Order: sequence, then structure tokens, then C-alpha cells
Amino acid sequence: MRSGTPHKLGAQLDGGGVNFGVFSENASKIEVCLFSREDHSEIARYALPERTGPIWHGYLEGLPAGALYGLRAHGTYAPENGHRFNPHKLLLDPYTREIEGKWSNVHHVFGYDPASSALDLSFDTRDSAPFVPKSVVSDPSLFTPLGNHPGHPWEEAFIYETHVKGMTMEHPGVDAALRGTYEGLASEPVLEHLQKLGVTTVEIMPVHAFVDDSFLLDKGLKNYWGYNSIGFFAAEPRYFGPAGIAGFREMVRRFHAAGIEVILDVVYNHTAEGDHRGPTLCFRGLDNASYYRLINGQPRYYVNDTGCGNTVNISHPQVLRLVMDSLRYWVTVMGIDGFRFDLATTLGREHHGFDPNGSFFDALRQDPVLAGVKLIAEPWDIGPGGYRLGEFTPEFAEWNDTARDTFRKFWRGDAHAAQELGARLLGSAEKFDRNGRRAWSSINFVASHDGFTLN
Repeated sequence: MRSGTPHKLGAQLDGGGVNFGVFSENASKIEVCLFSREDHSEIARYALPERTGPIWHGYLEGLPAGALYGLRAHGTYAPENGHRFNPHKLLLDPYTREIEGKWSNVHHVFGYDPASSALDLSFDTRDSAPFVPKSVVSDPSLFTPLGNHPGHPWEEAFIYETHVKGMTMEHPGVDAALRGTYEGLASEPVLEHLQKLGVTTVEIMPVHAFVDDSFLLDKGLKNYWGYNSIGFFAAEPRYFGPAGIAGFREMVRRFHAAGIEVILDVVYNHTAEGDHRGPTLCFRGLDNASYYRLINGQPRYYVNDTGCGNTVNISHPQVLRLVMDSLRYWVTVMGIDGFRFDLATTLGREHHGFDPNGSFFDALRQDPVLAGVKLIAEPWDIGPGGYRLGEFTPEFAEWNDTARDTFRKFWRGDAHAAQELGARLLGSAEKFDRNGRRAWSSINFVASHDGFTLN
């Protein structure tokens, strides 16, 4: 393992070998572990030999595409001080583009002993590697830039929210082998249906790699919606068809060829690791105090503005870099036309509260790659002052729940609903007519995954 370079994060294959770059501000050592493709057993372990600022890096000559690896982070295990390093837990590379294997609902994935009376203050020495997926050294030829965006103007946008599996699993016209897959979502019967409706843009519910929550698995259930992300660069493997990751790119190509844009519903506000009682899968083990917002004066516990146990600390420059790198990747390499940001208020939270001119929004505004894509905010979270409809910057459109409620009142026949309906159809000026925002800033939706279906 040579020193390599800190300028690229993740595992970057250059033909002669692989450069590894890992962010951790508080670790004392980062190790790369290699695994056998036959039985996923650990076959080698290398400490990254150099550190430049908070980036640990090293170059391993001769490592081929398709190699399986994971990370182990050494450091202080002191939850009361916000640090949860445990090298017995194999960690997903936050920048991996592919994952292989499945998550197991076992105690080994917790950094502490769940049977201990001390709960997360205890320390667990069982190796989690046999029970978690491995990161994959990706072949760069699989991820060449994908262009040809339809580019529909906002004022013509007709958005259809859908789910990869839900749209196709029982569709009689979709080939049985493609049902529930990315390829199936862009199969001819689905495209014909969307074109007949006049849809210009599909908004796909989360496809970033996600985890089935343990409380669901305990009941014999799975996470269906996908709002439990763990890999911001990796497409969720459960929707792979015969072509694997290439099937995702083929789905985007087919939508574009049909004149339909693709927007991803993305979850950067929290991760699948949950609160202080959750598993150690990636970010918590790499640098808990940097990746998450912790309660001031009680860093054992997590700020929970999301209602999902934790809150990603996007005001940290390296965490912000992760999110921005992820967004650019999905646009340039996977061909995505825009994003709907789940609980977008959280993304604008600084230490003093929500700030429409916070670091995340500043980064978006100056980014040349993201300047031309559609950006949609879900303008609320459950934190203090979390409802922010109409308060985002002009680059964003926003889900307008006031419009949804008005449409339903009108359909139901409520008194005076027609007058309010007019205001909503004209773009809810009382909310959005400021700072040069256009009428399309209001996404007038009738139904979404929350609540009643369109049917």
C-alpha cells in the first residue's frame, strides 16, 4: 500500500491499481479489508498509510475491478463524547458505487452489546463482516457519462411520482422477468401509459441503497418506500434486473428516448443508522461526531429534526462535499434530470436554525453541473420551526401541501373551495411571489406517497 492521493474519495481504479480515500476527522487509523468473492471471507487488511488533513489515503497496486472491500476505523469509543469508533465493525465506503451482499438483522452489527445493561455505552467485539454487504471496486467503463436530457421547461412539467417495484410488480403487460426492476419501470407498457397521460417527468421514490429497519424485520416485514438510505452513490440492488447496475442506466436511456425526464427522490437528511441504539454500518463508525448533528452538551444523543433517529450534519464541509459529489454523480454518470429533496428544511439547518442562505444552498447555487437540473424541496421537517413552505430560494420548486388540501376540499364540495382553488392554480402567490420566484415554484400535487393514493 503506497501513499496515493487525497484528492479523490472512495475507491478509484486507474488501470494499475486502486486509490482509496476516506474522510475521518477523529479516527486514529483507517483500514481497508479485502474479501474473497467465493465466500466473502476476509483475505487481507491494509492500513491507509497517509493522512492529509481529515482524508486518509493509500494506493494498492494490482487490485482489479470487482474486488470486494470494506473499511474499519480505529479510534476512541466514548459515546458520551460523541465518538463511536469500533474496528470490529466492517463499514460501507460512503463513496462506493456498488454494494454486494445483504444486511443481516443480528446483534453483530451494533457497536455495543444490546444485551448489556449499559446499552450503547458498552463495547461489542464481535466481527460484523460476515453479516453486512461489501463495497465493490467499480469498473469505470460501467459509469461513463450519460447525457441526452429531454430538458422540459418548468412551466410544462407534469410530474408522476412512482415506485420501481410498485409500478411494475403486478403489471400484466410487463415481462415477468423484469417486474420489480429498473428495466421493468421503463418497459414499453409503462412508457406507453405515461405518454398517454402526457407525463413529462417521472419522480422515482428512493433508489439510493437502503436498509430494512430491524423493527420491521422482527415482524417479518421489509422497508418498501426506501427512505432509509445508507449509500448515496449506490443504486439499490433489490431492483436489479438481468443487467445489474447497467439496467439502471438503460432505464434512464429509455425514459429519455421517450421524452420523459427522471427525477430521484433523495434522502440526505438522515441515514439508516438511526439513533444511539442503532447499528454501526458506515457513517457512525467512520466519524460519528462529524457526520451527525449531536445534542449540544449531550453528544451521546442525536438531534432528531427528521423523526428518523438522526440528522445528517450537512453544515460540516466534508459531509457537504459528500452530498454534492453524490448529486453530481447521479446527474453526470447516471443521467438524472433533477431531485426531490426529502425533508429539505433539514438540509438548510445551520447551528442557529434553518437558513435559506446556508452552506448547502450556497453550494447548489454556484455548482455548474447542478445549475441546469430540476430541484424540488419538501419544505418541512419535524424540528423547531420546520414548516417552511414558500421560503426556499428561487432555484427550487416546492411541494405545496396547501394546494393538495385545496384540491381535495374542492373535489369534496366544501364551501368557498372554488375561490381558493383559483389562487392555487395561479401558483399560490401569497406564499411564492417574492424574490423573483416564478409561478412554477409551487408544485401543485394532488396525491403523493403520503396519505391517499391518486386512485
